[in-house]
Amino acid sequence: MALIQDEGILIAQRTQGKQNIQSFLRPDKANRHGLITGATGTGKTITLQTLAEGFSKLGVPVFLADIKGDLTGLSQAGAASDKLEKILKERGLPTPGFGAFPTTLWDVFGEQGHPVRATVSDLGPLLLSRMLNLNDTQSGVLQLVFKIADDDGLMLLDMKDLRAMCQHVGENASVYTTEYGNISAASIGAIQRGLMQIESQGGDQFFGEPMLNIADFMQTDTSFGTTESGGGKGVINVLAADKLMNSPRLYATFLLWMLSELFETLPEVGDLDKPKLVFFFDEAHLLFKDAPKVLIERIELVVRLVRSKGVGVFFVTQNPLDIPDTVLAQLGNRVQHALRAFTPRDQKAVKAAADTMRANPGLDVATAITELGVGEALVSLLDEKGRPTPTERVYVLPPDSQIGPISAPQRKALLDQSIVAGVYEKVLDRASAYEALKGAVQSRMAGSDVQGSATASDDRARKASSQGGAVPSAAPERGMLDGLGDLLGGGTRRTRASVGEQLLKSAASSIGREVGRQIIRGVLGGIFGGGRR
Repeated sequence: MALIQDEGILIAQRTQGKQNIQSFLRPDKANRHGLITGATGTGKTITLQTLAEGFSKLGVPVFLADIKGDLTGLSQAGAASDKLEKILKERGLPTPGFGAFPTTLWDVFGEQGHPVRATVSDLGPLLLSRMLNLNDTQSGVLQLVFKIADDDGLMLLDMKDLRAMCQHVGENASVYTTEYGNISAASIGAIQRGLMQIESQGGDQFFGEPMLNIADFMQTDTSFGTTESGGGKGVINVLAADKLMNSPRLYATFLLWMLSELFETLPEVGDLDKPKLVFFFDEAHLLFKDAPKVLIERIELVVRLVRSKGVGVFFVTQNPLDIPDTVLAQLGNRVQHALRAFTPRDQKAVKAAADTMRANPGLDVATAITELGVGEALVSLLDEKGRPTPTERVYVLPPDSQIGPISAPQRKALLDQSIVAGVYEKVLDRASAYEALKGAVQSRMAGSDVQGSATASDDRARKASSQGGAVPSAAPERGMLDGLGDLLGGGTRRTRASVGEQLLKSAASSIGREVGRQIIRGVLGGIFGGGRR
């Protein structure tokens, strides 16, 4: 039950004698990002749910990944129970104003929500290398594959396009080596094996069209009530991630691609009274685990720059040590749940968490971290001047919505009534690299057949001549290029390409190059190597 007051979103409080300690998250400081940490079972999911409700009440859309399947309850009103009333009484917390929130369900696999897709070209070679777990050499070859596809005007939309392009480059490596550099068969093989592994995990369903329009994440809805300003509540976008978590690299790459899409798509707005979108990145350790240095540097860059686009990013993870220091330094709003100091690494994590939160003379932060109960947290949020407030030990307010997953009929009703119902369900398969390369192979095979027929005709001619017979004349079919060649070449049949043919071929080549140039990498081209389609 996140209450909206002049100070911001009330997310936690504690009554201590006659003093009522309250923790407010200021909407105008939400784009300074945040961090929610704590051991398993200490209340991180409830904190995330309460924060999402608070932003929705302000009219701010939210995106979050549902790792355990619990967060779909945001779409249903909560209800009082004996257990809840007991907890509220013990902690001196107000009774929630039970209610539901506008919710849109998404799923990469299209089973528990609307399908979410991206094109291979839009994802780019750097993120794809991360997904396929390629080494530096293999990543370099993959970048060459993308470059060759762009130069040849071949669109990489889905997995079969990329597989066909890799096969084409591998088979013609000697042709490309001089212009693009060495292309080893071993690297092409490693990429193909990685693609097969992703396909076996169902990841190929993520690639293709129609591609996700990021604007569909940024909706409001008045049917669930209005904000103080009269607008609709922010729609909470819930990504079903329980199955996706079986492929951790796919999960991390997908969410990172979404961040890059937000950065590339949204205009510069500076600091707003409230964010345009709040993005919760659950299980954030997967984003940084075994990530190469170049990727971490780019993540740091995106997190820093996406703030000016009006987007707030909240990382959710068990241990603050999961986040690199360069990224951790940008997370101004902190909610720290309990950590258990059973091992030396745990003790190091406790000390690190305590050191990154603002000291409070009346509170031993390091000791308190190990003593916190479920739903209890240490909170330090930014004040009106952007300074971290002293760390307070408080209880997170319970959500207004249902705690726990929804039923299958409720899920179906949400999908049927969704504003994007039917938009992404039908797969679009445009002619792209796969079809172009397949057509080229068929053309070569047809040319081989024609050549074989011509050889046979010559043999028959020689045989007829030796026997004193007439030589049969071949009258091949003449097409548009032949006619145009005759017109421009004086009616003489040439053994090489006529001027008209050369002009048409040159025009086709120019069109192909223009299409290649239009596969723009965009602002993020220098960051993630992706391209807008």
